[in-house]
Amino acid sequence: MVSMTASSSSYAPFSTVFNSSRPNSSSSTFVISSFKFSTGVSNFANLSNGFSLKSPINPGFLFKSRPFSVQARAAAEKTVHDFTVKDIDGNDVALNKFKGKVMLIVNVASRCGLTSSNYSELSHLYEKYKSQGFEILAFPCNQFGGQEPGSNPEIKQFACTRFKAEFPIFDKVDVNGPSTAPIYEFLKSNAGGFLGGLIKWNFEKFLIDKKGKVVERYPPTTSPFQIEKDIQKLLAA
Repeated sequence: MVSMTASSSSYAPFSTVFNSSRPNSSSSTFVISSFKFSTGVSNFANLSNGFSLKSPINPGFLFKSRPFSVQARAAAEKTVHDFTVKDIDGNDVALNKFKGKVMLIVNVASRCGLTSSNYSELSHLYEKYKSQGFEILAFPCNQFGGQEPGSNPEIKQFACTRFKAEFPIFDKVDVNGPSTAPIYEFLKSNAGGFLGGLIKWNFEKFLIDKKGKVVERYPPTTSPFQIEKDIQKLLAA
């Protein structure tokens, strides 16, 4: 059995990997998969062709939207509840079972420097708010530093034994690249972010409201406890 002891000393810190993945300043174009804006009077006469904006931070970058389409609008109408995923034991789980509940979706890993603090805080929040309709959906992923190498049974044993995790843990998935799980394609398309929507590292988080809509996305360095007030607001809504 693979040993899965979490220790921050033997793994590359998130900041090191993240900084190395920033775009090269020599690039002339930076594509973003989605761009949200609001304006009192629209000056965009033909949004079907998309639009572009120069970056106020780095003039060398050009932010381009993808053209609006029927397919894009249809995708925007979907919710998390429309997906079926496999749990850690290989069983199909229709996410519509979580209708009416607030969800926090997290890509987890067992050998990351963020593992101990995140699992501990996630377990605490779940215990505190599960009776009020709060769910945590954990998706193991081995794409960041190979820090989730174990089998599904090993991952389950690690989370449930070491951290007493009671929240649902699902099948190991890819969150980036050609084999990205459909649920993560949806999450990223509804909450873009830096690097065109790519998941940056282990323990990136998506907050989902009771209707299955993505309302907020948090980077890996945002701890679960920092999200608590946002969770409370959605539970009270």
